[in-house]
Amino acid sequence: MAHPSPDHRPGRSPSGTHFPTGWFTRRRRPATARSVLAGEAAAEAARKSTQEAPAAAEALDDTPREPEFPVVGDTSAAAFFDLDNTVMQGAALFHFGRGLYKRHFFHKRDLARFAWQQIYFRLAGSENPEHMADVRNSALSIVQGHRVAELMSMGEEIYDEYMAERVWPGTRALAQAHLDAGQKVWLVTAAPVETATIIARRLGLTGALGTVAESVGGVYTGKLVGEPLHGPAKAEAVRALAAAEGLDLSHCAAYSDSANDIPMLSLVGHPYAINPDSRLLKHAREHGWRLRDYRTGRKAVRVGIPAAAVVGALAGGAAAAVALQRRRR
Repeated sequence: MAHPSPDHRPGRSPSGTHFPTGWFTRRRRPATARSVLAGEAAAEAARKSTQEAPAAAEALDDTPREPEFPVVGDTSAAAFFDLDNTVMQGAALFHFGRGLYKRHFFHKRDLARFAWQQIYFRLAGSENPEHMADVRNSALSIVQGHRVAELMSMGEEIYDEYMAERVWPGTRALAQAHLDAGQKVWLVTAAPVETATIIARRLGLTGALGTVAESVGGVYTGKLVGEPLHGPAKAEAVRALAAAEGLDLSHCAAYSDSANDIPMLSLVGHPYAINPDSRLLKHAREHGWRLRDYRTGRKAVRVGIPAAAVVGALAGGAAAAVALQRRRR
């Protein structure tokens, strides 16, 4: 009968050292109450840590989080957007005037006046009532005697030539968010309602509130119906439209760059200062209004050498006039 060698006997190491029998044998030990408690505690801690991780990450991010807005499906809400320097860089009337000049509606001296008005608007960054009145009178004198349908047709072409590329993408996205939420979006501007309607249509917005120029038999008389839709008049237009549409103004939003539109902004529950002038910026901060600024380089112009900025703007305006004159030939 064969016997295992001494080196392979249970309880003995190759060197002859004795170990307790069963040292290398795995035994299944029953769980004690303490081990069960430890396991349950570990599982609970694991679940708790996964739940708290997102909250901890949010706590580390001290950026204020705005509530979701606009509210999807809230049809009692609408959005009202100023046009000049809010939706579009510069003044819509100036761009429209450039297009009319190209179509021989007026002379070079009129274009120079429009250019200077645009330069003033861009450098000042705000709407001066006297300046806006001058712009209005210039536009009325130019369209007097022309047919409304004629200017509407030309306005479509002028939008593509001079305005489409000047729409602020950021503001456009804000308007689209309201549309995607199922809400109506209106332009509210001192520009002629025909021009504003064309812009609203091309941007896919609901419509436009604008200054109404008098026409008889489809021909402009060179006069206004009432006054320009400016300042308090904008607020009255929004109030009237909200009543007609059954809107809750506390659910509505308004967007503007100018302190002149504080009456309109104050009407709604969600006012936004977009590319704000200094007065509106101050007012918005004092009242906790939301701010958005899509401009680039404007601050440098404002704090730099004013004379250099004016010379550059004048040179740009002159170059544009020369280019238009060459095309005319």
